[in-house]
Amino acid sequence: MTIPKDDLGFVALNSLKKPGSGTDPVAALAQLRRIYFKTSKKTIEHDFAHAISLLKTIESEEDRQKASVFMEGINELRKEWTPKPKPASKPKKKR
Repeated sequence: MTIPKDDLGFVALNSLKKPGSGTDPVAALAQLRRIYFKTSKKTIEHDFAHAISLLKTIESEEDRQKASVFMEGINELRKEWTPKPKPASKPKKKR
């Protein structure tokens, strides 16, 4: 499968309309679905921020519930791909 050179794997956040500006919820859900299936370890942080911005544009509770499935999936991917901090080592006791 070849990826077109112009497909960066994400959409710039500034290309979104501001919340309450009448964004089409069907289009927002379609973008969330696309983000979920196309995100990668390299783009997950940007894609997660983009998904949150999209979620904020959805006004109806019913559409937000539909979006929650994709949001949970994107969040799970983010958890898997984000490096876990190493626990601090305990100082050794002197005898």
